[in-house]
Amino acid sequence: MSETVLNLNDTQQPRNETRESKGLWADAFNRIVRSKSSLIGLIIVAIFLLVALVAPVIAPYDPINDSDLVKRLEEPSGQHIMGRDSQGRDIFSRLIYGSRISVQIGVISVSFALILGVSLGAAAGYYGRWLDGIIMRAMDILLAFPSVLLAIAITAVLGPELRNAMIAIGVVYTPHFARIVRSTVLSVKAAEYIEAARSIGCSDLRIIMRHVLPNCIAPIIVQTTLSVGTAILDAAALSFLGLGAQPPTPEWGAMLSDGRSYIQKAPHVMIFPGMAIMFVVLGFNLLGDGLRDALDPRLKQ
Repeated sequence: MSETVLNLNDTQQPRNETRESKGLWADAFNRIVRSKSSLIGLIIVAIFLLVALVAPVIAPYDPINDSDLVKRLEEPSGQHIMGRDSQGRDIFSRLIYGSRISVQIGVISVSFALILGVSLGAAAGYYGRWLDGIIMRAMDILLAFPSVLLAIAITAVLGPELRNAMIAIGVVYTPHFARIVRSTVLSVKAAEYIEAARSIGCSDLRIIMRHVLPNCIAPIIVQTTLSVGTAILDAAALSFLGLGAQPPTPEWGAMLSDGRSYIQKAPHVMIFPGMAIMFVVLGFNLLGDGLRDALDPRLKQ
């Protein structure tokens, strides 16, 4: 009878661990929903992603080819709720398609920074010594430059186009991920279960991937969420300066640059792209702050 009870307890233990693992993320989601600011950020981000996904369905006009120079700079009306730009194109349709480009910028540039930063930070923290010194001094050099100025310099060298702007933004954000991962790895690599993994012959790559990096997931998720919003903002700044997306691409920063000459005559050409950038960046920042609070075990009380 006692053996049966023992076997039942042994079979139930993995289920309890799974339930606790699911409970961690369910608890984080519940805390985000209970926070008004985090919930607002989640709603803004969800709407932004939904608009980008169904852009061809909800956009009433072609964002590039459907133009009417006779009605250029037309004010908002029933047919064009946000008016027309300097080429007579519908601003609302261009904003909708611009959300797709913003998603592309956020995903590609931050993914580039994530992969490179996590790799460098994990190597620096795990192996230490001279490798740590070389990697982190290189990251310190990148952090010494203002982010926008460094992105401008990289884009100017590579050439003014959207792809190069995303590469530049990825390089700019790499040190942030590297420092976060390195600090976590330094606190984890001396743990007993890491020593146990070494003693049974696990390779360094397996230890890093299976035992070290899982402890970095929470801060990486928070940093990724915050970085997407700022990446969209930096890409808009590069496009505004003519170093990012080039006309007639419906990118929000390029739309701002196109409308700056008409800010007194037709302010709506700049107002609506500016508001789109503001709300999306605000949404990602609010969501990132909420994730940081929700995934911090010190704040669970």
